[in-house]
Amino acid sequence: MSRHYVTVLSIAGSDSGGGAGIQADIKTISALGGYAATVVAAVTAQNTMGVWAISVVPADVVEAQVDAVMTDLMPRCVKIGMVGNRETLLRIASRLAAFPAVPVVVDPVMVATSGSRLTDDEAVDALVGHLIPKAALLTPNVPEAERIAGYALDTPERRDAAARDMLDMGCGAVLIKGGHCPADNVVEDWLYWLDDEGTMRWRLFSHPWIHTRNTHGTGCTLSSAIATHVAMGLPMVDAVEAGIGFLCQALETGADVSIGEGHGPVNHLFDPVSMRIIGN
Repeated sequence: MSRHYVTVLSIAGSDSGGGAGIQADIKTISALGGYAATVVAAVTAQNTMGVWAISVVPADVVEAQVDAVMTDLMPRCVKIGMVGNRETLLRIASRLAAFPAVPVVVDPVMVATSGSRLTDDEAVDALVGHLIPKAALLTPNVPEAERIAGYALDTPERRDAAARDMLDMGCGAVLIKGGHCPADNVVEDWLYWLDDEGTMRWRLFSHPWIHTRNTHGTGCTLSSAIATHVAMGLPMVDAVEAGIGFLCQALETGADVSIGEGHGPVNHLFDPVSMRIIGN
C-alpha cells in the first residue's frame, strides 16, 4: 500500500505582508495537516496598512504552474483566490477542466481588507461565466456577492435570491459570509445548496463577533481551511463548519497580538497538527 500526503492546491496572489493570499493558505493548509502546493497568479506589495502595487503573473506562466502541480502532485482539492485578470482566469479554468473530479473552492477576492481593489470588471465577468460553474463551493462576502449578483443584499429575501442566482450559475454550493455586517455582535454565515429535486436548502452558522483589528486574510484563511477539510474527505457542510471553527479560533487567539500598524493577520498556527499521511 502506498502512502501519500493530502495535497491542497492554492491558486492565489502572493502577499508580502504574510497575512493573506498564498502565505495565509500555506499556513492554514499546513496547520490542518495538509500539504500545500501553490500557483502564484499575482504578486502584491502590501502590508497591514494596504496594497502598494500589484503585478499579475503572465498567464502562460500561471497555466504552466497549474499543469506542473495537477499532473504530478494530484491535489484532492483546489482553492482559488485572487487571480488578477480575465486572461489568467480563463487559462486556469481551461486547465482545471481536465480534472473534473477534483473539487474547487472559489474565494472571489475582489477587495483587500484595507479597501484596495484587487479584481477588475472583466475578471469578474469571466469568473461568472467560466469559474463559478466549476466551483464545488463559492465563498463571497456580502460586497462580493452583491457585485456578482448585481444588486444589494439588504434584506434576507435579497440574500436568498442572490444565493439562488449564484447556484443557477452552476456552482455546487454558496457560502455568503456575514463578517462585513454583524448584527448584535453575532456573525452569520449562510450556506446554500440545491437538493436532488432542485430545491434550495440552507444552513446558518452563527458565532460571536470577535473584537480585533487583526482581520487581514480572514477570507483566504476560511476558504483554504474549507478546501483542506474537503481534501480530507469531509462532506461540504461539515467542511464549512470545520473551516469556520478554525477561523474563529485563529481570530480569537490572535486578537490581541500586535504586528504592523494596520489590520494584522489571524493566528494561523494556534494549534498546529502533524502532516496527514494516508494510504490508498
